[in-house]
Amino acid sequence: MMDESMPPFMEPSFMELALQEGQRAGERGEVPVGCVLVRGAEVIARSGNRTLAERDPTAHAEIVAIRHAAQRLGSERLEDCDLYVTLEPCAMCAGAVSFARIRRLYYGAADPKGGAVDNGVKFFASPSCHHRPEVYGGLAEEAAGDLLKKFFKERR
Repeated sequence: MMDESMPPFMEPSFMELALQEGQRAGERGEVPVGCVLVRGAEVIARSGNRTLAERDPTAHAEIVAIRHAAQRLGSERLEDCDLYVTLEPCAMCAGAVSFARIRRLYYGAADPKGGAVDNGVKFFASPSCHHRPEVYGGLAEEAAGDLLKKFFKERR
């Protein structure tokens, strides 16, 4: 049963899965961001950052999950899908969310420096943005933020 304080259709277990993906990414030496893309109650794709492993600056968790979901569903339009990610998406990832026509975006920690949803360029507020998902930020914010803080603290 869902807590009434949660956004519509929010399943806490999906954000927990995204946090697990972020943890795995961190263990591989990647910035610990994780993402889960769902349709209804089914996980369609999941990923953590893979920029180092793939030697690809576009291999952010969201991009990788969107690519896998589009392949799995046989469509570049993911209109009935929701994306859960541990960190506020950057401009590139916000653009991908928009072009994929993702229905809802749930994110954990805000990113004042690199985020592009509620910070920075506020991509979805731009008049040139063709599709704006419903956005719900701050979910599991403390856990997502702690994952990032721990990762960067260990590297200093």
